[in-house]
Amino acid sequence: MKKVGIWIDKEKAHIVTLESEKEHFKTIESEMEFYNVRGGSRSKTRWGPQQVVQDSRYLEREKHQLREYFAKLADTVKKADVISIFGPAEVKDKFAKEMHERYAEIGAKIQAVKTADSMTENQVKAMVKEHFGWERP
Repeated sequence: MKKVGIWIDKEKAHIVTLESEKEHFKTIESEMEFYNVRGGSRSKTRWGPQQVVQDSRYLEREKHQLREYFAKLADTVKKADVISIFGPAEVKDKFAKEMHERYAEIGAKIQAVKTADSMTENQVKAMVKEHFGWERP
């Protein structure tokens, strides 16, 4: 049985695969742009026009980049039998929702979605092993 634990945030996803006697670890970078949106600028003339910041444009770009990131992750975990998702923010919930909506066969394999703080690679491995109750024979 192939069990997969995913620790995910906007920057990267750590994927731990536990299979009979083997353990695999893989990190996938998101390639997302991080926007530092500042307020609009003022015209040099006294009552001139102001430049308005288009938040919707930035949010739409972020949504498309997240969708590409999730597609890459879905391709990586599609052969799993059981999937558990961990992460510090709402990205884990967005990922689970995307799997249920767009990749129903993967969404059906999701066993748990839990909150977990930022961790090192070894801490992620240990957490996934503990979650699945996996011990190397």
